Amino acid sequence: MANFYTDNEALKFQLTNPEMDRIIELKEDGFADKDKYDYAPQDVEDARDDYDKVMDIVGEIAGDVLAVNADGVDSEGPHVENNRVRYASGIQQDHDALTQAGVYGISLPRKYNGLNFPMVPYVMAGEMISRGDAGFGNIWGLQDCAETIYEFASEELQDKYLPMINKGATCSMDLTEPDAGSDLQSVMLKATWSEKDNCWLLNGVKRFITNGDAEIKLVLARSEEGTKDARGLSYFVCDNPKDASMKVRRIENKLGIHGSPTCELVFTNVKAHLVGDRKMGLIKYVMSLMNGARLGVGGQSVGVSEAAYREAVAYAKDRRQFNQAIIEMPAVYEMVSMIKARLDATRALLYETTRYVDYSKIYGEISRRRTLTKEERVESKQKQKLADALTPLTKMFASEYANQNAFDCIQIHGGSGFMRDYTCERLYRDARILTIYEGTSQLQVVAAIRFVTTGTYLEQIKKYQEKELDASLAGVKAKLVEMTSIYEKTVATVEAKKAAAGDMGQTYLDFVARRLVEQAGLTIMGYLLAIDATRAIKENGPDFVKSAKVFVNFASAEVAKHAAFVESLNPEEVKTYAQN
Repeated sequence: MANFYTDNEALKFQLTNPEMDRIIELKEDGFADKDKYDYAPQDVEDARDDYDKVMDIVGEIAGDVLAVNADGVDSEGPHVENNRVRYASGIQQDHDALTQAGVYGISLPRKYNGLNFPMVPYVMAGEMISRGDAGFGNIWGLQDCAETIYEFASEELQDKYLPMINKGATCSMDLTEPDAGSDLQSVMLKATWSEKDNCWLLNGVKRFITNGDAEIKLVLARSEEGTKDARGLSYFVCDNPKDASMKVRRIENKLGIHGSPTCELVFTNVKAHLVGDRKMGLIKYVMSLMNGARLGVGGQSVGVSEAAYREAVAYAKDRRQFNQAIIEMPAVYEMVSMIKARLDATRALLYETTRYVDYSKIYGEISRRRTLTKEERVESKQKQKLADALTPLTKMFASEYANQNAFDCIQIHGGSGFMRDYTCERLYRDARILTIYEGTSQLQVVAAIRFVTTGTYLEQIKKYQEKELDASLAGVKAKLVEMTSIYEKTVATVEAKKAAAGDMGQTYLDFVARRLVEQAGLTIMGYLLAIDATRAIKENGPDFVKSAKVFVNFASAEVAKHAAFVESLNPEEVKTYAQN
């Protein structure tokens, strides 16, 4: 019997973060539901207990069902049957187990059969599920579509679709097209209003749609005749028509995440309903959904990293060479320690980001019920800014490190890791997509660089710097202070060179942007891991001290490396990298 919650004390540690008290109080709105629903919590401790019990259920299903089915799902995969998707048998079992447990829609309000959980336990559930099977993590994570319906759709549409989630209705967000991948403003699938049907009709093709044959579909479509940019796009929700009006043309044959069907779809007069206002589909609603999806990929990535770490440690302890377990060899235990350090650092960043997302979402809910006070508006704006700033860092670092951890896990296995007999081979294939979908790492840099140039990251780093760390982390603190200084100087150097570069200035900034973003992210993760280590020492929690020391040693060298590159690069030299 495996339970991916009870075997990982780092998860419960995040649920006990001191910020959770205030998040719970805000989310429960003074525990107003306690007299309406017999399962609503009475107070903060009652809510924490609810989270703990539900995470225990999810952890057990992830360990005993999803992880057990994962290899079979990877081999079988989905297929198209009469223009519809048929899941691998293991995926259907996974879905049924979670549906029967009543854990879909846990973040939705109770009036829609949800549990009204904040995002932290929801993301935690996604992490555990992805540890069991990253492919199924996509199917689970797409219930984020319900958040978009809840935040932006009419009450009529909310009443129709949201109760379906808890009953196991699957979701998809149908965005990309053959000629519109990352450039979503080029979407051309057409939406036309039908007076006869009193609804919109969708016509066109979508490609690379995760879980494309889902029962509830959010579709980005061009509603404004004659437009070619984002201002002509609106967002629609529709039931999956079980007739020929929507066909699954094919399922992509992918490198990994085989349990998640990635579809090409053909729409022919599919009936749909407008979400929110016309022309705001990409500008407002998709951007909101994408931020949630990027947070979800962060959780998925940490789940893959956790799985890679477990596989690496188990093999390194068991495998003997030269009369010793290979984990006793410096070349191996360095890799294992780095996998653990990257895992702990990205998990610290993931849940810090999620807490800020919680604040911003909860204040959004409150503002729909009443006018926020001045103090609440100020706090809401601040939390939203930090959620926006940390989300691209989380998506980029968690996904990049999941790839590196899966890579190192195979290396630790040696030749055996290249064989399909070992789980690490599947983890490596599954991890590869994480830096690509829901915005590539390069697009995360584009999203993050403005928080470098506006000083948002530096301001937050200095707030972390004010926190007292345990005496055992004095050396870590000294390195973090030095990293902060190097980062601040590097940003100033770039700004000066950009100003002096004239027409080349923006190109130069774009070229060095990733280095600045990495400096910021490495420093932030170092502080967060040290802060977690300090609290864990006080509360007799997980041991993060080793990871903090290992990670900051690595991060300080990386920050210095990026600073040296920036210092040595003349903006005019950027031209030498351009390919004709």
